[in-house]
Amino acid sequence: MNILILSAGTRNKIVQYFKREIGGTGRVIATDCSNLAPAVYDADKFYLVPRITAPGYLERILDICRKERIDGVFSLIDPELSLLAGERERFLEIGATPVISPYELVETCFDKYRMFCMLREMGIPTGQCYVKKEDFYDAKRRGEIAYPVFVKPVRGSASININYVNSDQEIELLFALYDDLMIQEYMNGQEYGADVYVDMLSGKCTSVFVKKKIKMRAGETDKSVSVRDEALFAMLRDFAERCGFVGMIDIDIFLIDGVYYLSEVNPRFGGGYPHAYACGVNMPRQVIANLAGEENPVNIGNYMENICMMKYNEIAVQDMNGEQIIP
Repeated sequence: MNILILSAGTRNKIVQYFKREIGGTGRVIATDCSNLAPAVYDADKFYLVPRITAPGYLERILDICRKERIDGVFSLIDPELSLLAGERERFLEIGATPVISPYELVETCFDKYRMFCMLREMGIPTGQCYVKKEDFYDAKRRGEIAYPVFVKPVRGSASININYVNSDQEIELLFALYDDLMIQEYMNGQEYGADVYVDMLSGKCTSVFVKKKIKMRAGETDKSVSVRDEALFAMLRDFAERCGFVGMIDIDIFLIDGVYYLSEVNPRFGGGYPHAYACGVNMPRQVIANLAGEENPVNIGNYMENICMMKYNEIAVQDMNGEQIIP
């Protein structure tokens, strides 16, 4: 069993987990566009590749899959997920299975307004969104929404260019400076995160891990505590299965006045997934089982509450003598 992890970056733990689960039965290969990406040095082998927007990038990845006899491939960054999902058949032709949800669903996840519309159609509580500032002003006059609000890119990640806004003047300025923005209701509640796995063979949701977010940094969970809520488990399981997600997904949730609101969905490992793994929610093992043709049993919420995750800084030191450093 050989796994290819694309754009590994600083996600050392994910590489380590897959190496641990595969053991001596296969290898973990990693890629990145920089040889200063620390996670690639935890892999059995790594390839330095062009940026995903460069001509020939896809062919380079397919060549690696052929050469290394890759069984399963997934990416750790948002911009690459649509590429992987859209080219699924080309990977399957050479025996490499993309661990990713269907293309249209991936695209919906990265278009925050499309996700808002889908959640509303499904009857799932979510924060109100507007892509036209005039619609927001009309709703504000009707008393349906009030400041503060968030102004953010319709398509974006890592909390880049998200602005907390308190006035019409700020909205006018941001909409004059940037294209493709949306206005999102400020959800003043406790934030939670969920790591969810949907079996690639059965289509059933087999794992849900929920954490209460205590501290965030650069859009990722920095400190969190595990919680269990059967009603939330049922809601997330139903959502994931109805939508047709595949593999691992990361979901942001807010609890407001006793109601859970779904905010954003990322069809990949979330930055806080190590918390789930440490609590026994082993998604790498489920990926490997699926790639081997085995369905995973449903095992939702089988972990302890009040287990805290606390991220801290670490360094990797690598001898680069004789190599060109590519940042």
